[in-house]
Amino acid sequence: MTSMTMTTATTRTYDETVALVRRHLPDVGFGVLTEIDMQATLKAKLGVDVEPQIILGACRPELAHAATQADPSVAALLPCNVVVRAHGDETIVETLDPRVMTTMAPGGAALQDVAEDARRRLTELLRLVGNA
Repeated sequence: MTSMTMTTATTRTYDETVALVRRHLPDVGFGVLTEIDMQATLKAKLGVDVEPQIILGACRPELAHAATQADPSVAALLPCNVVVRAHGDETIVETLDPRVMTTMAPGGAALQDVAEDARRRLTELLRLVGNA
């Protein structure tokens, strides 16, 4: 089975990596609609300490529109979440592989072009922020 995510790791610090992801998302055509600071949220809601982790809800309106035109139910899978998390001496950047939406949505075949476009862009983001 293929992984549902695409991932890269870097030796940059968590804060440097979050800044780099924010800087490069527009370069690959995405903006940030939402963000969730998991470390702060889990501390506030559950009183637990976890390593730093942020979920950036990234969106490319053209792709979101094309996807929902092909299958309105795919909106439940939008936006494309980009996760940055500290993991020991590394920082991980991970995103859902957009091809997953073609397997989950009834109109999956109609979403193929959108998924490939999003995948190409997110792959480039991971290349830009990972260690080459």
